[in-house]
Amino acid sequence: MRAMKEHVQQFVDDALSRVWPKPKRREVAVKAHHDMLSVLVGMRRTGKTWLCFQQMHDLTARGVPRDRILYLNFEDDRLTGLSSTQLQWLTELYYARHPANREQECHFYFDEIQNVPGWEKFARRLLDSENVRITITGSSAKLLSREIATCLRGRALTTEVFPLNFREYGTFHGLEMPANGSFGASARSRILQAMDSYLHGGGFPGVQDMAPEMRQEVLQNYVDVVLLRDVIERHGISNVPALRALTRHLLQNPATGFSVTRFHGQLQSEGLACTRDTLHLLLGCLEDAYLAFPVELHARSVQRRRVNPRKVYLADTGLLSAFALGLTPDRGARLENLIFLALRRQGLQVSYGLTESGHEVDFVYNQGGRQHLVQACWSVEQPQTREREIRALKVMAAALPDVSCTVVTWMDEGEESGVQIVPAWKWLLTKTS
Repeated sequence: MRAMKEHVQQFVDDALSRVWPKPKRREVAVKAHHDMLSVLVGMRRTGKTWLCFQQMHDLTARGVPRDRILYLNFEDDRLTGLSSTQLQWLTELYYARHPANREQECHFYFDEIQNVPGWEKFARRLLDSENVRITITGSSAKLLSREIATCLRGRALTTEVFPLNFREYGTFHGLEMPANGSFGASARSRILQAMDSYLHGGGFPGVQDMAPEMRQEVLQNYVDVVLLRDVIERHGISNVPALRALTRHLLQNPATGFSVTRFHGQLQSEGLACTRDTLHLLLGCLEDAYLAFPVELHARSVQRRRVNPRKVYLADTGLLSAFALGLTPDRGARLENLIFLALRRQGLQVSYGLTESGHEVDFVYNQGGRQHLVQACWSVEQPQTREREIRALKVMAAALPDVSCTVVTWMDEGEESGVQIVPAWKWLLTKTS
């Protein structure tokens, strides 16, 4: 125990003397309140830590003394084996260094604290006993679980962090991105070029300046770490071959219907042992790690939602390129995945629609008390394609009282029969303004 306390002492001392990196600014609005825990959750490498550094720099710019801000990364190997009761050492050692700060408001940032079982009781005790604002980060959706929310007695505000949105992507690359999507011809060409790069390279902050070959390798490593740390180790998964087969299938078939029964049969034909229950579990683990997002059918009937395949989207379109393995990319599926991520960033509950005649509507969601139907289609230049996409929207819209209909394309723009046709770059900028 003495050795562990010495490790913790050195850990706190290093944290207090650390020089914070200066991050590029994100647009993420972190939910915060003076007596509540701020929770940043999302897939690894999406920028949660750098968002903490951004907030810390903002605090010092407002005049908060450096010694009243403490950032601790719980993935440090010196904390391996730290128990929930030993977490108290961290704050005891901090206040021993700065006793006057007990009378001042302090700001504590705990990165990946989910690695310590029982951390939520420690966090609640701090909120109750000290004058602190606490921000925690984690790469598991279980930070949103009912059990943790109950333990914290409703004193947690959660912000999901995703890879860069299109506006942030442009800013990272030195492009001016006006909110209204209005550009001259030259600027519009640069925006379209950026849109193409964004579609294929994705928005993970750490790979933005990398050559394509290096970016591909790094993104593959991101997925490997997620599978190892956030799925296999966290959930105790033993059927690793089935997990990798499922992950590879989802990454190579984005925005398509996924049936556990059908995929189970595929694994059996390949001689890979796995039960359907295990596949349901694995898909849930990938969702928990923010790597995959299953979307259900829009239907009032629970049974109908259960029996229909779910569509699965991935955390970033760059991952689709990294795992394409020479396959011809489905541009429409990538575009659809991009649209899903833009909606999810807004915290919208998204489903997909299916008309009685079998025509699909990609996205159905409610915003501002109004239903919205959105199709993602690479091009509606061909009359039959335009007619198919608009027909599905209008048939589904006929059953809804107040609804807007939009087709998001790569380049096409216009309006037909009350349906707005909007190029993706303009739609994305509108959604992030």
